[in-house]
Amino acid sequence: MAHTIVVKIGTSSLTQPETGQLALSTIATLAETLADLRRQGHRVILVSSGAVGVGCARLGLTERPRAIALKQAVAAVGQGRLMRVYDDLFTTLQQPIAQVLLTRSDLVQRSRYLNIYNTFQALLELGVIPVVNENDTVATEELKFGDNDTLSALVASLVQADWLFLLTDVDRLYSADPRSVPDAQPISLVNSLQELTDLQVQTGTQGSQWGTGGMVTKIAAARIAIAAGVRTVITQGRQPRNLEKIIGGETIGTHFAPQPEPTSARKRWIAYGLLPTGKLYLDGGAVQAIASAGKSLLAAGITNIEGEFDTQDAVQLCDRDGNEIARGLVNYNSEELQKIRGKRSSDIPLILGYAGAETVIHRDNLVLV
Repeated sequence: MAHTIVVKIGTSSLTQPETGQLALSTIATLAETLADLRRQGHRVILVSSGAVGVGCARLGLTERPRAIALKQAVAAVGQGRLMRVYDDLFTTLQQPIAQVLLTRSDLVQRSRYLNIYNTFQALLELGVIPVVNENDTVATEELKFGDNDTLSALVASLVQADWLFLLTDVDRLYSADPRSVPDAQPISLVNSLQELTDLQVQTGTQGSQWGTGGMVTKIAAARIAIAAGVRTVITQGRQPRNLEKIIGGETIGTHFAPQPEPTSARKRWIAYGLLPTGKLYLDGGAVQAIASAGKSLLAAGITNIEGEFDTQDAVQLCDRDGNEIARGLVNYNSEELQKIRGKRSSDIPLILGYAGAETVIHRDNLVLV
């Protein structure tokens, strides 16, 4: 059976930790593995980190730059080198590839989001392996994905993939970082993200010297992917051949079971494609109505508002303690909501002087996170 497979490989797997130079044997094995998967009929997308790391090595820099302008310049140097290596390897294997560079704004605008979907579908139908990376040379800080774990999960959600593989420098998820905690316990299967809370998994926020990720970003990526019905696996990046074994049924790495009833593509776009521009704090009744009963949000349930936003912007919905429970598209701007929060829907025309929507966020534009 043919699957749609998204593979994300991190900088720590693509480069030598001491020098930042490309780990060519790993990249060659990865290319052979992905080309083999294509020949078996699978549709394959590669999300590749490494542009900044390769650029640093090319320019003789001893650490990853922090200033965004310098980082973008270094990425521009590294991206060409990285794609040259991929193109040479895949050409030897007679496998066509395509470069796809994305920024967060490509997913924020619904029309561009759909256009990216169509582009991926056309490439996959042609038998091409898209090689995806964030367009670091033009992305602004506010519109960055932040890490390629998030980018890969959004791509997997977008194309409705069957598998998302997060290749990293450890073989699976552990109860703590095995590099610093010798008795950390391996975790093979996560049936729900609530299990991670129950297991009290400790995740470091730092990636490698040359990368930006870390286990916490991979768990966040898994949250996005499994909500889309994508089975997600964290496994060792230095052993790409394990991909075929995992697809064949071997229990390697940590598997995150997908939700049995994925959220709709539009709601996934609202939850993870858009960038929230404000926060609405809700009372207990509103939280219960949204989280348990699937109701729309009414003005009466809003206790406080943060940020400035316009009608149809995305906002976060939080309980009294600030814990995010949902996201949605608002029917009122922040100025209007300040006037009507805590009020009954029937009072809105009198307060605003005109008839508005009965709901602040309709349930069709609201998604739990």
